[in-house]
Amino acid sequence: MSTNKTTLVVVPGRQELLITREFDAPRELVFKAHTDAAIYAQWLGDVTIPGGTTFTTFEPRSGGAYRFVSKDKDGNEYAFHGVYHEVLAPERIIGTFEFEGWPEAGHVEFDTTRFEELPDGRTRMTILAVYQSVEDRDGMIASGMEDGMNQGLDRLDEILAEQLAQTQGN
Repeated sequence: MSTNKTTLVVVPGRQELLITREFDAPRELVFKAHTDAAIYAQWLGDVTIPGGTTFTTFEPRSGGAYRFVSKDKDGNEYAFHGVYHEVLAPERIIGTFEFEGWPEAGHVEFDTTRFEELPDGRTRMTILAVYQSVEDRDGMIASGMEDGMNQGLDRLDEILAEQLAQTQGN
């Protein structure tokens, strides 16, 4: 089990939040986990449901788009989509994120994800998420996003450890 923890900074009255997480894996591998559909689907969404996340569109390139559907334990489906404004391997991904279940469209989150190379083959990932309003940001937090995010990033830690073990012949 990883000792890496996620830090979430939420400043009252601001439209953004900052997420920071370190990984015991090289930057290229952490970046790949965000741009390879087979890997991404393993840690995105409810990771307790095998095959619970599927991509209907996945174009991780500048100008590309994505759409995925996640199922919960009761079989309910939740869809999300966005566009990639910039994908610059292995440094950053800039794009949007939108939940399709809102009563009205337009509650778009704008994300900048940076992958920083650290000593000893480690990586620091930071995500700056900017929302349309403070209410949108607070609504995302109230929806349980922190628990889901931690669950997914813990699973990503496991996947990265498995991949490193395979490449090292363990």
